[in-house]
Amino acid sequence: MARAAFFDAVRSSLFGGSLSKEQVDGMEALLDAGQRYELTNPHHMANVLAQVYHETGTHMLGIKETVMPSHKDKNPSDATVIDRLDRAYAKGQLPWVKTPYWRDGWFGRGPIMATHKANYEKLGKRIGVDLVKNPNLAMDRNIGASIAMIGMKEGMFTGKKLADYNFPAAIDAPVKSNPRRIVNGQDGTDAKVAGYHRAFYSALVAMGWPETVPPKPAQPPKPAPAPTPSPSAPAQPNGSAGAVLAIIAVILAAVSYFIFGR
Repeated sequence: MARAAFFDAVRSSLFGGSLSKEQVDGMEALLDAGQRYELTNPHHMANVLAQVYHETGTHMLGIKETVMPSHKDKNPSDATVIDRLDRAYAKGQLPWVKTPYWRDGWFGRGPIMATHKANYEKLGKRIGVDLVKNPNLAMDRNIGASIAMIGMKEGMFTGKKLADYNFPAAIDAPVKSNPRRIVNGQDGTDAKVAGYHRAFYSALVAMGWPETVPPKPAQPPKPAPAPTPSPSAPAQPNGSAGAVLAIIAVILAAVSYFIFGR
């Protein structure tokens, strides 16, 4: 029921009254990852959702570089992405790029995109997935959500992390002090992302974030070890041998009584 309140809120505030299965799946994965990585501050969780909302063009699942909101195919072939980037580079549309990093396959993938081999390697090691062997794993909804969450929490995208910012004031802060820097440089989107943040924050409050995490199943108690006999305690006979000794002791006592009168 808590998540139903969240989806009801964002459906109207951010998604025009309806949600696709992909959008729901993406947000479910992000909320799960938020629990997994303990983003208990609702402003931190709201900022992750807001950044993903912007980066994916409201898709909320991982996309590949060059994919626009108007593209129906959010996961084109690697060859298609490389060709698009090559054509844009040849036309001078990527003036900030000094070396075409995409030609070896290290273009952006995910709900918040990782680029360059070193970043795929670093993020993969952190979440326990070999992204160098298979960079397209960043498109998996759960792996992508983990990358987004841990990347923003620990500053693995730009060196800036969620804890570096004083929320909620930070979302309206000047460019250099704005949490948009966690994901990207100055790109003129600070005000937009701030608006998304507010909407997601309201939805998280409506659902009661952080959610109650179900307790781990109780483990059966281990049996207590048998106590070690004290070294000074005499050994006690038991079983049939003990019974025989007891009978002999009684007989000896009776004989002693008759012989010695005691």
